[in-house]
Order: sequence, then structure tokens, then C-alpha cells
Amino acid sequence: MNPPPFSPSAERNKQPILQVLQDLLPPAGQALEIASGTGQHAAWFTAALPQWRWQTSEHEAAALPGIAHWLADSAAASQPAPVRIDVCDTAWPSPDTEFVHGQFDLVYCANMLHIAPWACCAGLMQGSRRYLAANGRLVVYGPFLEADVPTSEGNRVFDRDLRARNPSWGLRKVDEVRAQASVAGLMLVQRHAMPANNLLLVFGHQAG
Repeated sequence: MNPPPFSPSAERNKQPILQVLQDLLPPAGQALEIASGTGQHAAWFTAALPQWRWQTSEHEAAALPGIAHWLADSAAASQPAPVRIDVCDTAWPSPDTEFVHGQFDLVYCANMLHIAPWACCAGLMQGSRRYLAANGRLVVYGPFLEADVPTSEGNRVFDRDLRARNPSWGLRKVDEVRAQASVAGLMLVQRHAMPANNLLLVFGHQAG
């Protein structure tokens, strides 16, 4: 049997992210993870948050078995199977997966926006608005560009490399992400500086 997919960066950042989530989240709830990647985050978080139901997902169907492998090899074995979600599909999730409006207390998305077309940001925000509970939170993690905050040399190099590989990729400006959130009826409520020049951004429903 082939080993499960492994991301060194996911292994490094899973604990710092978990520490923020533990301060942010109630003891129990339902989470939807967009772009679950290898599945390492889901396996780690659900082991530490046993009262949370964690729905994983990925854009590429080929990634789903790897996520399932990580869940099966952890305390998350009882969690639902990963599903395919394309956030640019205005009807997401896929037709064979139905979510109820207001179903999730958390939508979590790590390291997607900079390796996806910009349209994915709007798709993420619009879908999160639909499926977040009234007091739910959208948590977005990754490298970003901020006005009036110097960009690290590592992030500048990373941004150039991403755009050379795919012109539709690249580090996103926090102000532009906030604008997309506002269009969807969400607002930025917390900003957390994270290790390795990353940010964790927390969004909630706009008042009224």
C-alpha cells in the first residue's frame, strides 16, 4: 500500500493553527474544510476537538482517497468521508452532496487562495455565507500581502515563483479579500499573525 500524501508545511503549521482554533471555537460544532489538501490538518484538529464533526473536501477527486487515509489512521476515523467541492461552482457542493444553509459553525480554508484563480476567493466567500450558521466563522489561513506592512523577502520570492508558474496564482492582498467578503455579506473580525509570515483571518456575518 502506498503511503498517504504528506505535506511538510502542514506538519509544521498544524499546531499553531490549532491553538488559534481552540481559543476561537466552542467545545462542539460542525466544520467544513475547503481544500483539505493531504488531510493532515483534519486528522490533527479532530483529534484535539473530538466533539466537532469535520467535513473535509477537495477540488480534485484524486485527492479524496489520501484525505480518507489520514482520517482512517487517526482519531478522526468516525468523521464523514471527504467530498469534492469546486468553490467556483455557484451551486457548490456537488449535486451528490447536499448541505443545509446555516449548517456549519466553521468553514476552514488553508493555503488555497494563492494557488487558485482569484475567482475562487469570491466563490469561497459566497459559499461560506450560505452555509455558515448565524454566529459561525470563516477561517482563512495562508500568506498574504498587507498595505503598510512590509512583505518578507521569502513571501516576495514565493509570490514571484507562483506567478511564474501560473499567472492566475499569487499572494492575495488582505484588503481585496476583505472586499470580496463584504460583497458576500461577511466581515473581517480577527487577524492573527502566524509563524513563517502567514496570517489567519477570521470572518463572520455582517451585522444586520
